[in-house]
Amino acid sequence: MNLTDPALLNSYSLYALYSAMAVYALAFIAFAVDLARRSSAVDAIEAADLVEVDAAPASGAAASAGSTRTLARPALKQPVLRRISARMDNDAALPYGRSSSLRVGVALTVLAWALHLAATIMRGFAANRVPWANMYEFAMTGTLLIMTVFLIVLIRSDLRFLGTFVTGLVLVLLGVAALQFYVEVAPLPPALQSAWLVIHVFVASLATGMFALGFALSTVQLLQFRRENHVLEGTAAPRGAVSSALRLRFLATLPSSATLENLAYRINIIGFILWTFTLMAGSIWAEQAWGRYWGWDTKEVWTFIIWVIYAGYIHARATRGWRGSRSAWLAIIGFSAVMFNFGIVNVFFKGLHAYSGL
Repeated sequence: MNLTDPALLNSYSLYALYSAMAVYALAFIAFAVDLARRSSAVDAIEAADLVEVDAAPASGAAASAGSTRTLARPALKQPVLRRISARMDNDAALPYGRSSSLRVGVALTVLAWALHLAATIMRGFAANRVPWANMYEFAMTGTLLIMTVFLIVLIRSDLRFLGTFVTGLVLVLLGVAALQFYVEVAPLPPALQSAWLVIHVFVASLATGMFALGFALSTVQLLQFRRENHVLEGTAAPRGAVSSALRLRFLATLPSSATLENLAYRINIIGFILWTFTLMAGSIWAEQAWGRYWGWDTKEVWTFIIWVIYAGYIHARATRGWRGSRSAWLAIIGFSAVMFNFGIVNVFFKGLHAYSGL
């Protein structure tokens, strides 16, 4: 068995990638189970408080009319959720936050990341170059960096509640790449035979990883913001509306929308700095390859559009006071533009950057 055979290495890369996808799927399930357990714990807290109030002695006309239960339940929902929100605002995890399903989810994610890394490295050795010269390879490397960013951030901040969102996103992107974008190993086109391929594309992939994590935080922020608004409305809102808003009950155990927004903002700033370097490095590379810094190529235009969206997001939040749902929507629009640039522009728009390999 010749382990230096490119075809054999590429086959092993595929096996490792499919194995990573299977383990990512198991991690996704484990994280989803943890969210379900969070919802159950919130229900248990509310049920215990309701029992306490129902058992309390009534007074006055309400007691004589036997209406203690009717009056107590609607008035209780607000304090209970505010108590849970107080824990949330103090970033205090509820006991079930250290559940076995959460630990299993993180362990499986690390295992899947190792398989993912092995698949990417073997693809690089099979091609005898960096593994990000076409759509399939860029998706493989980009998703690897998304997961790398997530695991590194976990060392500093407990964002394990994002496990479902991040593993789900990576699993979908890898599935699309493996089924729709896969190509055999091929030599580099002349324009890509440059050291800028290593620098420009790697930094762009790292920026995408930052934007993906910011996107996940902004999505959860929107859900949390909506829940908090209904908690503040309390019993003044129609009962059906409150029940609908609080259906995702695990949100009561997560950080507040303000905390999530601050985290997303800091991560998106790092991504924006990396994307700015990507834009500058791309211009320098374009001058060396094509003799001009800017040519209004479709890929160049969309890279600039993404930069403008995130620049507007940072500026609006810092100077115009765009907080809450408006800043979250700008971050989500920015990442949607990143995905459009990757999945649509690379495939359906022809230009000097048409290196999809398809």
